[in-house]
Parts: sequence; C-alpha cells; structure tokens
Amino acid sequence: MFAQFYVSFPMQGQASEGSIENKAKGNLHCQMYQRSCDMGLGVPFNIVSYALLTHMLAHVCDLAPGSLTLVMGDAHVYIDHIDALHTQLEREPRTFPELEITCDKGGSIDGWKAEDFVIKGYDPHKAIAMKMAV
Repeated sequence: MFAQFYVSFPMQGQASEGSIENKAKGNLHCQMYQRSCDMGLGVPFNIVSYALLTHMLAHVCDLAPGSLTLVMGDAHVYIDHIDALHTQLEREPRTFPELEITCDKGGSIDGWKAEDFVIKGYDPHKAIAMKMAV
C-alpha cells in the first residue's frame, strides 16, 4: 500500500472546495494504491485511515482537505463475509459526520492526541460482525 499526495489551487476567481474560509487555500488530495483489498473489513478501515491522514496533513499545511482516490488491485469478498455485506447493502445510508481538528494549524505531524479530534453528527448503524480471514 502506498499513497501519493498533491495540492491543487483554485483558478483565479473560483472558490476552493469547502467553506468560505478555504476560498484562497489549496486543496490537498490523496491517491492511495492498495494491492490486496478485503472489501468487507480492510477497505473500509483504510478509507477512514487515509481520509483522516489527508485531513491531518492538510491541517498541518494549512490547506483544505480535497479528494481521496483509492486504486485497488485484487479487490475481493471472502465467502464468510457475503451475508454480512448483503445486510450492509440493505441499510439506508446516513448523513456523513463532520471532523473538527482542535489543535493549532501548522506545527508538526507528530504528537497528535485523541483529544485533537472532534467527530460531529456521527450516527452509526449497529455493528455487523465479520470474521478475519486467515
């Protein structure tokens, strides 16, 4: 697995993605390549992980978080996960939560604490159990 980050800037006279305060900022984008993709357990974890990393790096660099693009090699579903994934597909999607990073912009990418993150509006469905494939 590896990730590549790049910054894009809005064209003159156009607003950047996100809120008004991000109007003049560049956007930090992440493209992540994953060779082997367990669609039931691994991919959802990696989406959240790399989205968070993108937000953290954007915060440190005083940029607006941009897109997250996943490139998948061997995407697969294990037989033991089929029923659980059918259950997940039947669920009605809920509104995405919002992430607030409370520490000062700039600084170091090191030294983050759980208290530096506030998740607003998180309304998850009940957990669906899936066994780890070994």
